[in-house]
Amino acid sequence: MVMSKDSDLTLNFLEQARHSLAEHHLPRIIRCLKLLSDEDIWWRPNPSSNSIGNLVVHLSGNVKQWILSGLGDAPDTREREKEFGERGPLPRHELMNRLRTSVREAARVIDGLNRQSLKTERVIQGFRVTGFQAIFHATEHFAYHCGQIVFIAKLRLGRDLRFTRLPGEKRNATKLPVL
Repeated sequence: MVMSKDSDLTLNFLEQARHSLAEHHLPRIIRCLKLLSDEDIWWRPNPSSNSIGNLVVHLSGNVKQWILSGLGDAPDTREREKEFGERGPLPRHELMNRLRTSVREAARVIDGLNRQSLKTERVIQGFRVTGFQAIFHATEHFAYHCGQIVFIAKLRLGRDLRFTRLPGEKRNATKLPVL
């Protein structure tokens, strides 16, 4: 089967979105959750800021609403205000399982999409968007909050988590333990 450039681009976009959620950002969030205490997971610098726990609950809700419901036709049961109102501490394993399940189900939906589904308009969270816009929003939103989670984790732990390095920077030969 010969693929057109459009279908090639579509498949590349869908694969990159799935990779971004499931293989890039999710493992970083899970690692942060494993490294932090329950107190650190639910710590807030001030009442108007979110804890890592809130951000994880929020990301799960957002992925479910925008990808599972918006693109996969699952019922939309999201209660967004509760995501930020949660004060925990929900157990870390519950947070990890909730986020892993949401991302795994979203990856399945993404794997089932095609060029037409990316062009189709729908209403998600009151916004009229195409499938492309929905996936772009969900992955960008996930990445944004992943960065916040990593920042809070580094702040609470007082050390670099070694997720990235500068170009030309050499790594210490000591490997971090796989969690």
